[in-house]
Amino acid sequence: YLDLPIDIRNKPNAFHPKPDEVRGEISFKDVVFTYKSDETPSVFADLNNGNGTAKNATSPIETKTIAIQKQEEEERPTLDHVSFDIQPGQLAALVGPSGAGKTTITYMVPRLYDVDSGEVAIDGRNVKDYALESLGEFIGVVTQETYLFHASVRENLLYARADATEAEMIEAAKAAAIHDRIMELEDGYDTIVGERGYKLSGGEKQRIAIARVILKNPRILILDEATSALDTHSERLIQAALEPLMKDRTTLAIAHRLSTILSADVILVVNHGQVVERGTHEELLARNGLYAQLYNEQFSKLTTEEEAVA
Repeated sequence: YLDLPIDIRNKPNAFHPKPDEVRGEISFKDVVFTYKSDETPSVFADLNNGNGTAKNATSPIETKTIAIQKQEEEERPTLDHVSFDIQPGQLAALVGPSGAGKTTITYMVPRLYDVDSGEVAIDGRNVKDYALESLGEFIGVVTQETYLFHASVRENLLYARADATEAEMIEAAKAAAIHDRIMELEDGYDTIVGERGYKLSGGEKQRIAIARVILKNPRILILDEATSALDTHSERLIQAALEPLMKDRTTLAIAHRLSTILSADVILVVNHGQVVERGTHEELLARNGLYAQLYNEQFSKLTTEEEAVA
């Protein structure tokens, strides 16, 4: 990986605002993006057995049809002219089928990738104009896969803000409903969590990750809610931890919890790399479109489950 070329770089005299100067407005303007491959795929690469003959006894017409379909899928943009605005302090929930482009949208905000065309802007300024270090300062990310170092709980938390005081660290842990559990560990905050936090449960790792972002106190939060099954107690604790995490900051969330969807200021429905619907829960149900279909198939059954957790 160290030999890979660096595609994302700072501009000369890149903008570096103070974190408290950032309002947190996010704008996507006609964004197009396609993941680049190191190889140029051959249309027939998967259809030949090495000597130029087809693997299966399919007709030339069938073979050509399959090849064309595959080529069209590879050429289709991951994000296809995506436009939306999120006002400072709003919670925007991304909802859509698997592979629709939700995660890719979240990658664009902290500039993990650059758009092919269009613009992603924060507070009206193109993200390419910001210093990368600055984006890292005022954008916090909580992913499904929790990354913990082979270090103590304390070191994992202070990675977010090395100059935080002991009181601030504990306050963040309490807000994430993980302080009491940390104090039950053998060495409290000095307990080594193991490689990738293997000594902790899934719910405990998620709450430590949430505490870390609360301590960071970013103006913008990118949240990819975990889909992994948790017991009722862990789910209740995580829901309690998410409330202070999303309060008073702009949040772009890939939503898997009904409570997040219902509390969203705006829901963006993504399908085939496009935002096909937007609005509140009630507005989108009334339209009886893709959101209503997804709600009836996936989310309505969560109502009783989350009521039991609450």
